[in-house]
Formats: sequence, C-alpha cells, structure tokens
Amino acid sequence: MTFESLGLHPQILKALTDAGYTQPTPVQQEAVPAAIAGRDLMVSSQTGSGKTAAFMLPALNKFANEPFEARAGKTPNQQAQAARSRGERPRFMPAQPRMLVLTPTRELALQVTTATDKYGIHMRRVKAASILGGMPYPKQMQLLARNPEILVATPGRLIDHMESGKIDFSKLEILVLDEADRMLDMGFIDDIELIVSRTPATRQTLLFSATLDGMVGNIARRITTDPLRIQIAGASARHENIEQCVHFVDDLLHKNRLLDHLLRDTAIEQAVVFTATKRDADNIADRLNIAGFAAAALHGDMHQGARNRTLDALRRGQLRVLVATDVAARGIDVPGITHVFNYDLPKFAEDYVHRIGRTGRAGRNGMAISLVNHAEGVHVKRIERLTKQTIPVDVIAGYEPKKTASPRSRPGWKPGDGRSKPGKPGQRTFAKPGAPRKEGGHRGQRDGRSAEGRRG
Repeated sequence: MTFESLGLHPQILKALTDAGYTQPTPVQQEAVPAAIAGRDLMVSSQTGSGKTAAFMLPALNKFANEPFEARAGKTPNQQAQAARSRGERPRFMPAQPRMLVLTPTRELALQVTTATDKYGIHMRRVKAASILGGMPYPKQMQLLARNPEILVATPGRLIDHMESGKIDFSKLEILVLDEADRMLDMGFIDDIELIVSRTPATRQTLLFSATLDGMVGNIARRITTDPLRIQIAGASARHENIEQCVHFVDDLLHKNRLLDHLLRDTAIEQAVVFTATKRDADNIADRLNIAGFAAAALHGDMHQGARNRTLDALRRGQLRVLVATDVAARGIDVPGITHVFNYDLPKFAEDYVHRIGRTGRAGRNGMAISLVNHAEGVHVKRIERLTKQTIPVDVIAGYEPKKTASPRSRPGWKPGDGRSKPGKPGQRTFAKPGAPRKEGGHRGQRDGRSAEGRRG
C-alpha cells in the first residue's frame, strides 16, 4: 500500500515524499482512511508505530481539500486592527481552533507540532501551535492571536487559557487524545472531562493509547460516537529489533560501576538512562560529565527552554547520554539512540515498553539493559508477563554480583521449575573500557526549576 492509495491531497503527498516517507505503517493504513471518512476512532498501537501521522494526515487532508476562502477568516490580531481603523476600541477575540490534540507531556506536544509543520509544509496558511506549561504566557498569547487551525496542548495549561477566555472551542471539528493512557496515569482525567465538555458534540474524536482496557476504554466509550476500534499491537507486542537483558546488582556502588562500564561500549552512538527521580537524573548526569561523558539531564522540574535545548543537543549529536525521568519515555524520536538503560525499573510495566521504544527507531536495531537489585525481580516478572517475553540475565566478567537472587525473584522463573538458575547467562562481549567519545562537551542547561505539577 502507498500513501497515494490512502486518498491524500497532492500537497500532503509531496510533503511526505520530501520527508522520505515511502509506505504507510499498519496503523496509518487502517486509521487514515477511516478518519478521512469521518469515523470516530479508538486506536491501540505500540510506541513508534506512526500514530502522529495517523491522526494528523486526515485532518490536514480535510483542510487541504477546502477552498482557501472557506478557512481564511481574520485572526484576532487582524480583527483588532480593523477595529482600530474604524476608530473603535479593539474587542478581545479568543482563538477558535478547528482541531485540538491533547498530549500528556510537553515533549510530545512539541513533537506533534513539528510533525504537523512537516506534513503541511506545502499547504497555504494552515497554522499549528503548541500551548504547554513552561512556555512564557506572552509567547502563548502571540500564538493564540494567530488563531491557529490546529492547537496541540497539555491539559493543565490549556485549561488555564480556557478559563481566562483566551480559547473558544465552539468551532472545533476534530479532537485527538494522544497517549490517553499516560494522561490518565498522570491524573488528568478530570481535566480531560472538563475539556471535552467544552467541545461541540458534533466533533470527530480520535483516541490513541497503548491499551484500550480499564479506565482508558471507559472514557473512550463515553467521548466517542460509534467508534471504529483499531488494535495494531498492544503493550505485549514484541520488540523484535531490540535486544533486552537484565544485570543484577548488589548495591548502589555496584550499579554505578556497572553503568559506567556499560556506557563505555564503543557500539553506543547515543543512550538514554532512565531514573525514578529527578534528583537522581541530575546527580547521575553530573557524575557522568565528571567521568568524561557528554551527558545531560531531562526532567519535569526544568524550564521548558532548558528542556528544548537539551533535546536539540541530543538530536544534533552533541549529547551522547541523556539521563531522564519518564518524561522522556514518550514523545522523543531520535534515531541515533542505540541503547536504553533502566537505571531504575519503571513503576508501571507498561512504561517499560515505552522506555525501550526510544531505541530501535526507524527500523534500526537497539539494546535495552536493566540494572536490577535482587529484590526487584518481581517487577521484572511483571514486565515479562505484560510483554510475553523472557528477559535474559547477563553477567560481565569482573562485574558479577556477589549476592545471589532467589529463584523466585529471577526473570523467567516459573513455579515448579526446580531450577536453581534460569539458565546460563549470555556471555555478551563488550568493547574494552576506554575514554568515551566527547561530542561538544554539552553539560545540559538547567537554568532554573519550577514544579511542573498537574498543570502541563
């Protein structure tokens, strides 16, 4: 199947060709024609499956097929100028977007906006804007004054503008909930329901999530009308191109020594190290910089400008190691990331799938390594049950754990197994430790912090 067969406008097809897109992914093959036909959608697909294009291409196609005059209304700025020319006092006019995309994190919102600009680069005057926490209000007011057709937002900051009368959803035609499961995990359910209540009942609703079970399924059924359910791959989908392994560690010192050794593997182009806390992200990034790595931290207490600069440095190859909390588990698409390290296992097994999905992008191979304390084997088993995969245990000569995990805490163990070991550890060979590659000496900018909280 080709993008031409999906019935997309020539301007969009040209943009896709320019971007190097040749064939639609499975989720795009099913979602794009249905969305073009006006159907509400409930879509479950794994990270990296092309969901952004699956909901954005149909919307852009709708706008591209309309006469320009039909969507070229005056912006709030133009209306104010017209009022002044008539000698009248300008009346504030709220932005009236036609499409709203809700995302759980700032990084994902910016990625969606960037992708939208790429897909619509040849379209006349279709504007997309991001409204999110950490961005200065004057800048957001400038964006809203342009009256963008497409608004991409985190729930908290969006509600701030709704309540102050800066945004009016009376003309909204398309509502998208991207990574709906993550938004619910972050406690945004009340915010989502408030936002949905302010949109027209005639809207088209597209919900994308890693899973459609439980609370996600309940809210999806409430906000959609006769939806088409598309399930390409759930959280249990196998990452065939990502090699996974577990290293057991005795204590924090052992974990830090092992991480330092593993990061010196010359096969690593770029790596993401996931931690459980913001403090650990900062501390580990600082320690790695002292050790000679080009590393930086990324977490929710950083100002948006610092987060953007860190991600830009990662994309430009100036950073070799990004140390991040789960704020980076979704919405970061950097093809150069070859390795993911779980310094701490995630709280939810589903987040493991999203974390390791940061590598192995665009058909490349990747490596996911988890550093696990002996008492955390139960969390590994939960991940194995979710993914329906056994994660092998690996040991590196000179870094062997001195303690021994009980069989019940080891990955792959089953009741009645009778084995004292899950099998012979894989003897994967690493390159000899050496000075890590320095790329730009970027230490990451943390130019101040403010609590991110629930307000996006």
